[in-house]
Amino acid sequence: MTKTPPRKKTVTATSATPKPTKKQPKQEEPEVVIVEVAAVEVPELTQEEQHLRTALEQKVETAFYEAGKALIELRDRRLYRSTHKTFEEYCKDRFGYSRDAAYLKMSATSVYENLQKHLPTNGRQIPLPSSERQLRSVAKAELEPAQQATAWQQAVIEAGNKIPSGRIVQSVVDRIRERTPVPNPYREGEICILVPKDNPDLRGKGGYWGVIIHVGDFSCTVQTWDGDYAVKIEHLKSLELLDNDCKFMQQLCMRLRRLHQVSSRDESVDWLLQGLGKQGKPYLSALQAKLLAAVEREYGLDGKPKK
Repeated sequence: MTKTPPRKKTVTATSATPKPTKKQPKQEEPEVVIVEVAAVEVPELTQEEQHLRTALEQKVETAFYEAGKALIELRDRRLYRSTHKTFEEYCKDRFGYSRDAAYLKMSATSVYENLQKHLPTNGRQIPLPSSERQLRSVAKAELEPAQQATAWQQAVIEAGNKIPSGRIVQSVVDRIRERTPVPNPYREGEICILVPKDNPDLRGKGGYWGVIIHVGDFSCTVQTWDGDYAVKIEHLKSLELLDNDCKFMQQLCMRLRRLHQVSSRDESVDWLLQGLGKQGKPYLSALQAKLLAAVEREYGLDGKPKK
């Protein structure tokens, strides 16, 4: 029997690179569009327009100055009295200014006016401040008007004869204060807030208001509802009240001190004393006035015999 030879396997050769299943779209070259722009001639400002521009720029640059002037007049003439008891409350409700913000604006205005008067005019124009922030350190430093002008002029020089930043002005003011003793800015009868800072003798007294009864070279004696304190000027902050408001606070301080001297007083009286002793406002609410008067009657401090 004859054997049939084995059949050979047929092998089909394939390409190493697979053929794409889909035809790739042909990428088109981006079309370049040329746009012709006609040159436009910008006309120069007329003399009238140049004057208007200068005037408007000055208004922008001195906006803080005008705002400060307006606040000073509102305060000094008490034009807020028809709607608010105090200038501070009026500023907060009407403009959203805190007490510090309002007084900083007014102080910056005063400094700006001093610079206008005391800066030298030797043929070279010294740029004036353009914002309140640039004058904050000068206003807080309690410098004399001539010193304020010196500080600003030096800051301008350090800024390359340009309007300096608040940081540059602060640096110059600090150097001036280091070599110039600052006079005591307070006066007897003025109402101030105690600021403890690093003074251990004032611990727990932060926010207490009091009446200055003695002014020294570098310190003051302040009378509060619970005692007298000798403090340095950096531990005081003036409420900057009008004279009539100061008188009201002086009288209120004496009333609170008399009540504090009652040894047999009830604990609730101390709550009242501490509350009024931290309320640095030149008035009492209707309820506060009634409570204080009632407590004074209870302990015979109203000048009337007890029934």
